[in-house]
Amino acid sequence: MNQSLIVRDLGLVEYQPTWQAMMDFTAARTPETPDELWQVQHPPVFTLGQAGKPEHVLRDIGVPVVHIDRGGQVTYHGPGQAVVYLLVDLPRRHLKIRELVTHIEQAVIDLLAELGVTACRHEGAPGVYVGPAKIAALGLRVRHGCCYHGVSLNVDMDLAPFKAINPCGYAGMPVTQLKDLGVALTVSQASAALTRHLAQQLETNP
Repeated sequence: MNQSLIVRDLGLVEYQPTWQAMMDFTAARTPETPDELWQVQHPPVFTLGQAGKPEHVLRDIGVPVVHIDRGGQVTYHGPGQAVVYLLVDLPRRHLKIRELVTHIEQAVIDLLAELGVTACRHEGAPGVYVGPAKIAALGLRVRHGCCYHGVSLNVDMDLAPFKAINPCGYAGMPVTQLKDLGVALTVSQASAALTRHLAQQLETNP
């Protein structure tokens, strides 16, 4: 990583304090603040984006629902999922938000190709898919030209909670994970590899 990109491995952390930390970091940053990538896992939580519709949470399974400020609908985070948050100054990297989304998706696609898995985008539904099944979800928020939130990659987790929601607002959308595709990686290994690919994508806009 170059000096303009700092990587932090925060381990297993509660969702809400991490969200607050991202907002605080973004509010306090200056034009000289290096961009950061935060690698995390979260205890079970449903997050509902700004335009999220509560009816996309189909039933109460004891998992907390947190209303947050990213785009998108509802998704699930839990142990066994690699989450990387991107705290990036978009104008400094000459990026628009749509371009950043494309970079994030491409990082996941490239990582999966490296692992022997063919993945793709679905038009109008941000994220990365293996066939019809979603393996990575993303959502971002931009304030004063700087973004936070990021991308989650399903590695080796309990996928059952996804059945209690319409993932990203799509009823019946299947989800998958690396383990079910025959890829044996720990979350730490997946996080490190995903971060490497994200950094490579960002370095195309230094």
